[in-house]
Amino acid sequence: MKKLTVNVDNGYDILIEKGLIEKTGELVKSVLPSNKIILISDTTVYRLYGDKVKASLEEQKYQVFTYIFNAGEVSKKTETVINIVEFMAEKGLTRGDGAVALGGGVCGDMAGFAAAIYLRGIKFVQIPTSLLAQVDSSVGGKTGVNLPQGKNLCGSFHQPSMVIIDPGVLNTLSPHYFSDGMGEVIKYGCIKSKTLFERLANENPNDFIEDMIFECVDIKRRIVENDEKEQGERALLNFGHTCGHAIEKLWNFETISHGEAVGIGMVMISKAGEELGLTEQGTSEKIACVLKKYNLKTEDSHSTEEIVSAMSADKKRTGTGIKLIMLKSIGESFIKPVAYSETAKIFGV
Repeated sequence: MKKLTVNVDNGYDILIEKGLIEKTGELVKSVLPSNKIILISDTTVYRLYGDKVKASLEEQKYQVFTYIFNAGEVSKKTETVINIVEFMAEKGLTRGDGAVALGGGVCGDMAGFAAAIYLRGIKFVQIPTSLLAQVDSSVGGKTGVNLPQGKNLCGSFHQPSMVIIDPGVLNTLSPHYFSDGMGEVIKYGCIKSKTLFERLANENPNDFIEDMIFECVDIKRRIVENDEKEQGERALLNFGHTCGHAIEKLWNFETISHGEAVGIGMVMISKAGEELGLTEQGTSEKIACVLKKYNLKTEDSHSTEEIVSAMSADKKRTGTGIKLIMLKSIGESFIKPVAYSETAKIFGV
């Protein structure tokens, strides 16, 4: 079993091993010695793994309550989180009880947010079942939901008590959602690991899946330990996301997936960097080639003007501008603060 420890807050372990979901109960018990557990999942994931996880928790003498929401990004809204919190209250959960998030990024973000605000904070465990959640969103403590005005604008930092990653569950992912997760994996190669990027370009990720997940999570662990609340270096994790979130908003968080949107955003910002002489020439084409290998999009049907306009609601904005994440070259990233008045010019519009 691969293990990483994130040294923020009270610290927590990330465990990576095929078949680990079978040990859910005993692992959760080691960090949540409570009586009641709320198991939060979506309609798709619960059908596959819910009964197994619930039974494993019950073997450890937990009283388990299940909350299942409709799968999809459209459920990631304040209404769903309030419903979860009210469900917790109805079942009488106390500060000593906890939550388990079984699902992809949407589930983890909402379950973590509900755990953060119920009784001003209860413990929770992440069991990410999508590639995107395993390599990125389940680690680091960012939780939240979308608002009509933009992506992830309502949320909180609330670190999990443990992250249980079973790469075996990825076998039930559709090819589309595996590709979606690869968008975030490619991002990690772009910002911090040229070696990982080259492996993604030249190898089959299924041949080194556990190592791939480990490297992505280890990169994020190091960044989060240095900058838990995103006051500096953690912003590098947003490479491709400023444009990507704008694209998701333009599609009303439907039609296009997060990984697809981030991929397009990585190409857009790298092209802009090349035009400005800040990014090594040919970088955007390298990224586009790897994205295409994993059946990810490299451009959107919305105009650049529309995307730049939608970026104005990005949560990474400051009082005077926005922080753009750019590359010097593959594996080397930096933060470029840009005034609002200059944003359109950066993208050539």
